[in-house]
Amino acid sequence: MAADRASEDLTARARIRDAALRLFTERGIDGASIRDIAAAAGVSSGLIRHHFGSKEALRDACDAYATAEMNRLRDQMFEGGGLTDTAGMVALHPTMRALQGYLVRSMVDGSDAAGALFDDAVQLSEEWLTRGKVETRDLRAYAAVLVAMQLGVFLMKDQMSRALGVDLDTPAGHVRLNRGFVDAFSHVLLTPEQAAQLHTAMDRMDDGGQR
Repeated sequence: MAADRASEDLTARARIRDAALRLFTERGIDGASIRDIAAAAGVSSGLIRHHFGSKEALRDACDAYATAEMNRLRDQMFEGGGLTDTAGMVALHPTMRALQGYLVRSMVDGSDAAGALFDDAVQLSEEWLTRGKVETRDLRAYAAVLVAMQLGVFLMKDQMSRALGVDLDTPAGHVRLNRGFVDAFSHVLLTPEQAAQLHTAMDRMDDGGQR
């Protein structure tokens, strides 16, 4: 009997967490009340307080869960030829999109945990650029811009879906979006001369126009 009750508690905790993930993504932490989350999870507000204590603690639990799951799924994709497993990629897509959407919204809302995830992504991007021997005047800026570009599409999901004529939350939308990323990252948009001219202009701005 005690084991059944413990199992029910775990199930209720997971339902609360999943409902909070959805509502925090849609409305932000300020726009999603404990009462709303309880209604979505089919539990009482008191049970949320029993499991998590407060809305802020619930958000922290959602951050920890989303971060851990994203790391696990990323490892699953990159290990053992996961990137070539079409069926596996399609199966993972809805979960990864939901987690990415939550984490981006959490960053916008000022979550420390999600902010740390952004910092980690920039660091990984720096390491990737270094391994690829990419030439850059400012490695940190390059890495941060790459990460922000990738995350920015989630902030403009509705606009991107409208522009592409396909919902980004569908596998077809995900494929089209990533085709755009592949092309953007694989094509040089500026000639070396143009890049040098722009850097020279920015050098002058750095010097207050003295050059």
